[in-house]
Amino acid sequence: MKSRIEYERARTRRLAAIFVVLLAVLWLPCEANAAGRLGEFLAGMKAADVNPAADSFGEVEGNPPAAKLLNGGQLVGYVFVTGDVVDSTGYSGKPINIVVGIDLEGRITGAKLVEHHEPIVLVGIPQAKIEHYINGFAGRRVLDPSEATRMPVDMVSGATVTMMVIADSMTQSAVKIARSRGLDAGAVSVASEPAHRTIDQTGSALESWQALLGDGSVRRLQITNRELDDLFQRTGNAAAIARPQQGNPNASFVDVYVALASVPTIGRSLLGDAEYDRLRQDLKPGQQAILVAGDGPYSFRGSGYVRGGIFDRIEVIQSESSIRFRDRNYRRVGALSAEGAPDFPEIGVFVTPDGSNLDPGASWRFQLLVQRATGALDKAFVTTGLDYATPEKFLTAPVSPPAAVAPPVAAAPAPAATQPAATGEAEPPLWQRMWQARKLDIAIMLAAIGVLTTIFFFQDFLVKWPRAFERIRLGYLAFTLVWLGWYEHAQLSVVNILTFFNSLRGDFRWEYFLRDPLVFILWSAIAAALLFWGRGAYCGWLCPFGALQEWTNRVARWLHVPQVRVPFWLHQRLWPFKYIIFLALFGLSFGSLGLAEEMAEVEPFKTAIILHFAREWWFVLFAVGCLAPGLFIERFYCRYVCPLGGALAIPARVRMFDWLKRYKECGSPCQRCANDCPVQAIHPEGTINPNECIQCLNCQVLYHDDQRCPVVIQKRIKREKFLALQSPSMVPEPKRKPRVLVTVNGREQSVERKPAASQAASTEGENQ
Repeated sequence: MKSRIEYERARTRRLAAIFVVLLAVLWLPCEANAAGRLGEFLAGMKAADVNPAADSFGEVEGNPPAAKLLNGGQLVGYVFVTGDVVDSTGYSGKPINIVVGIDLEGRITGAKLVEHHEPIVLVGIPQAKIEHYINGFAGRRVLDPSEATRMPVDMVSGATVTMMVIADSMTQSAVKIARSRGLDAGAVSVASEPAHRTIDQTGSALESWQALLGDGSVRRLQITNRELDDLFQRTGNAAAIARPQQGNPNASFVDVYVALASVPTIGRSLLGDAEYDRLRQDLKPGQQAILVAGDGPYSFRGSGYVRGGIFDRIEVIQSESSIRFRDRNYRRVGALSAEGAPDFPEIGVFVTPDGSNLDPGASWRFQLLVQRATGALDKAFVTTGLDYATPEKFLTAPVSPPAAVAPPVAAAPAPAATQPAATGEAEPPLWQRMWQARKLDIAIMLAAIGVLTTIFFFQDFLVKWPRAFERIRLGYLAFTLVWLGWYEHAQLSVVNILTFFNSLRGDFRWEYFLRDPLVFILWSAIAAALLFWGRGAYCGWLCPFGALQEWTNRVARWLHVPQVRVPFWLHQRLWPFKYIIFLALFGLSFGSLGLAEEMAEVEPFKTAIILHFAREWWFVLFAVGCLAPGLFIERFYCRYVCPLGGALAIPARVRMFDWLKRYKECGSPCQRCANDCPVQAIHPEGTINPNECIQCLNCQVLYHDDQRCPVVIQKRIKREKFLALQSPSMVPEPKRKPRVLVTVNGREQSVERKPAASQAASTEGENQ
């Protein structure tokens, strides 16, 4: 036993030394991304790839850098790469570089994905889908607010973070290039802006529903099923066209009414005096209130409101500003107070966010996003809406803006802090938007981690009830597989580790990894769990693919599929393969991260969990091949192949606590736990290998089981014998002397029977 412990300590020191060396390598200088890579990408492209009307490129120039698109020497547009203009960093920590063409009217003419390191694209979603998504931006006028916020018709399910980065970077960089090259010269200048008008707060007469509809105080957007089909027909999306709306073509699909409720007459008429007064008290200077009432099967609130507090189907657009609403900007209204107003199942008042400064004197657009399912995972989108202008009678007289005064020639530019604030609420960073949109998911994830932590801390109490603990474990694994894996796609991968360590060698920023809230929370929880329980907290409980393996093995056992136990000498020689695979991928990532991420296809996680086996046949065949041995050998893939498990096992050697209890008899002579361990993490001599243990707590159930553990069985037998001796039924009765019946004076009496010698003496005395 002592030699074995010394061997384990020596091996731990060797692994720690290797880990330190690998960390040191991370800080070696790596090739820096040179600023302004447009020329590099244009060398392998044709001008027609981004603008069919162009035949050549000009020189890369200007700030931000862009090249002219020429046709016979004439300027027809500009070309740029998103990474040179804005921050286009994806979840991988590396930029998603897209070469974009824009014409002289500010319209995107074409785009081409030239570089990325996104894990979901490399090992999950086909790149053709991403390229199709990017092509959906062609024809968009980026300086037109209604066009700039229009979504492409084909979203890519399962790659939310990557899609949002692409959409943001393409739109924002195109706007910057257009403005820097004077493509917005036709915009209205400050000196020629129309006179400013505000809401007249003096009038507060009540009007009926029909009167409000008649003068434009309330605007209506109604779409029938036939009109919805026509909208999708114009998009050209064959999948959406092939799934027309069911039911009566003339039936209403959505019927929405919109009004500016911060106008006193409109607000009091629709909300009533009491509700309007409460609304006015809550409005800050510059804020406006918009009432939206809806009917029909399509809800204007959308699923984002239910799941995360984001109203993802509606927005307000004015000039170049786009205003979205969150749950804190929303208040529900039960019914409208205006005379003749119909009953609506959905009524709400949306208060513009503080600082958005919606101008009530200028027209604005209410935009509605409509979606249609085109498959199990895909959806098509189309936008529609209505234009709203406050009726003239509710506005003050025009006030001309002050004439622009030219600054002195020698005047220095104003400091950044004194520049006027931009119109509209500043858009929060992408990672903040992702966290705000997934509040409910985050709450469920934190609750699940809290439950697992409780299970581990109170394991000594739970394992005393084997049947109840088994149900708890199987229920938790079902939650991990269905919700965490198949629904939320929060399956961790060795690719996450490779991108993290590579980002340490370059421009490391936490916001890159904060863009996927559930994955970030999972990694944070695992980092803490490694100190307490090793890799088992994730591998045994929170890994969706591991849960899938365990459930399929359970089903196989219920079907009486014979189980195979690998001889321990062979098992010892097979488990190092997962460490070899991880180290090979880790080393390869220093030379080519993209190649390492492609080689990470050794993980079937994306096929089985993220894409639900909806992939090319060879990927599906490989995933099934990884699951099939698990029907006979429990968690075969986890034991011998998984590089993620190998990566987590290396730092798990430094765990600070040993929670698993053992008896001195374990391993010598008792082998019950070693034989029953589902992953054979217990050596024949009784020690538990923390690198292989998945914290299933099966050995702890046995530790307290007085029907299976020999040590506890002996204790139970001794306890039962002791209790039996203390039982009154087992105490011997005092010896009683025999008695006989005799007749005395005609009555029978019981008297003590005397021994024969005594009786003889007594008889002799009587005779004398």
